[in-house]
Amino acid sequence: MRILSGIQPSGALHIGNYFGMMRPAIELQERGEAFYFIADYHALTSLNDPEALRRYTRDVALDFLACGLDPERATLFRQSDVPEVVELTWLLSIVTPMSLLEKCHSYKDKVARGIAPSHGLFAYPVLMASDILIYQSDLVPVGNDQKQHVEVTRDIAAKFNARFGEVFRIPEPEIREAVATVPGVDGQKMSKSYGNTIEIFGDEKALRKTVMSIKMDSQLLEAPKMGIEKMVAWQLFRLFAPPAAFREMEDKLRKGGTGWGDLKKALFESYRDYFAGARKKRAALEADPDAVDRILQKGAAQARPIAQATLARAREAVGLRRQAATST
Repeated sequence: MRILSGIQPSGALHIGNYFGMMRPAIELQERGEAFYFIADYHALTSLNDPEALRRYTRDVALDFLACGLDPERATLFRQSDVPEVVELTWLLSIVTPMSLLEKCHSYKDKVARGIAPSHGLFAYPVLMASDILIYQSDLVPVGNDQKQHVEVTRDIAAKFNARFGEVFRIPEPEIREAVATVPGVDGQKMSKSYGNTIEIFGDEKALRKTVMSIKMDSQLLEAPKMGIEKMVAWQLFRLFAPPAAFREMEDKLRKGGTGWGDLKKALFESYRDYFAGARKKRAALEADPDAVDRILQKGAAQARPIAQATLARAREAVGLRRQAATST
């Protein structure tokens, strides 16, 4: 089974990225042939600072490796190091109905948030389809907000295969509903573009301040707490807390005498403990500046022959001159 997923280097990664995509992807590296890419082409739709893009790309690699991605079991690479994906995007575009793209809620949401409505932003799902299909992927772990794009990928692949013959595998998404959408500190979906994130490896003093600033309703300290499940701090706490600590905090809140401030302190401590080992590993990786580059270069060398073989098949299918392929 071939597994494929990607993540944008458009800013510091946060716990929504971790629970929605990174942790499932890391766990899946034990189940099959895993290909994970840093989506720097995609990031260009919202990031216009070249130095920031290069820095964020490196940071994503550091974060992923620190959190448990094993480069001996999974292939990690930069999207732009496999340029064949861009040509395949054009070949897929010729079978992609405008109406299919017009239905994509991600485009509408980003434009509503102030991102300029460029062709790149509108055609984002076609490039994402190319990312998935070029590696003949079977399984795509994604957050719930990306489920529609995998469905679009399946539609595009089916249309291409129906018109030109069987070239692509039809992938399946894998979404863990319990953590598919992580709430931000303001209650909306956690997103860099919303400014409501808790970074995985941010400054601990600043992160403590962010956690303690989460708004709660006004219930007396001594009163039994009502509506716990609706509280953002509680929803985040359950992601990090060990089962025993989770049950203990729930009992205290329901009995009364424990306040929301106590919950937020417990949330921060659980978050800090959860990523303590990863923080140490990340620091060690940073101490070897060339290590990440070697891993990404090795990943591209493993991924590109597969992409070249798929593109060669697609070119031949549509009637273009077939280019030499080095792998199948």
